[in-house]
Amino acid sequence: MGSLTSEQIAQFEEEGYLLVRGLFSPEEDLDPIIEEYKGVLDSLARELHAKGEISSTHDDLPFGERLIRVYQESGKVHAQYFDFSLPQANVQPDTPFWAGPAVFAALRNERLLDAVESLIGPEIYSNPVQHVRMKPPERLTPRNEDGRVQLGKTPVHQDNGVVTEDADETQMLTVWFPLTRATVKHGCLSVWPGSHRKGLLDHCPTDIGLGIPGKLLGGSKAVALPMERGDALFMHKLTVHASFSNTSDEVRWSFDLRYNPIGQATGRSHFPGFVARSRQQPELELRDPTGWESLWRETRDHLATIEMGKFNRWNSDNPVCA
Repeated sequence: MGSLTSEQIAQFEEEGYLLVRGLFSPEEDLDPIIEEYKGVLDSLARELHAKGEISSTHDDLPFGERLIRVYQESGKVHAQYFDFSLPQANVQPDTPFWAGPAVFAALRNERLLDAVESLIGPEIYSNPVQHVRMKPPERLTPRNEDGRVQLGKTPVHQDNGVVTEDADETQMLTVWFPLTRATVKHGCLSVWPGSHRKGLLDHCPTDIGLGIPGKLLGGSKAVALPMERGDALFMHKLTVHASFSNTSDEVRWSFDLRYNPIGQATGRSHFPGFVARSRQQPELELRDPTGWESLWRETRDHLATIEMGKFNRWNSDNPVCA
């Protein structure tokens, strides 16, 4: 079962990634997500305007321009407001997140799950390591007090490297797809073909997140992967990848999802996943978007009362980080 060809599966196994053109219908699959997030941005703008943090709600502007203006005026990238996950520390009872029905529909998209089934089998769990990325042009993005851009390029890393050790044996699959065009100028992803065969590499804390020191890459070269709306990228959990800075004039907007076989550790034990597809026990599938949103609300309420503990295994004491 599954929709991928034997050639596509072989490429994934050999190179550690597979780019599928036109997997989604931009109009049917992606536009509803965009419409839903217009309402989320509207709520953020009204909230910030009521607090006096922005001069206007800027509701006359298209989504991307409005997002940029709201971020610039408020002096802050409000990424958590849009994300369908929670932060890894300091979760509060009012920590914002968005787990709407259009996002949930994307997680359960049939064409997407057909492709996922080709790679990890028919018992599919939606892993809670998942994010929406709205990356404004770097030159228009607010900066921290030390002058660093608040949201820029993503460091070189492996997705296995940013979860806890319990997921080392998990058959975790990454799915990345853009909701808007992702050229090199927009800050598309780049991958290191075949890097998944080198095992888990050491990661070091950096100012922009966990990253693999260049000396561990052995001189191997990355391949840039520009993508259009409707395309989807599948990556092995050990595939080394990164993203470029956004040097365009537009927001680069993408989803970053994970799936694994049911019953395997997610590497984010504090966060809620769900059964997205089960051929053996379809009654276990979560089909209700309000139920999914409730899982995250209940998780937020719980995490606000406890010490969350660590979310990865790395620290700067590692000699390779020197």
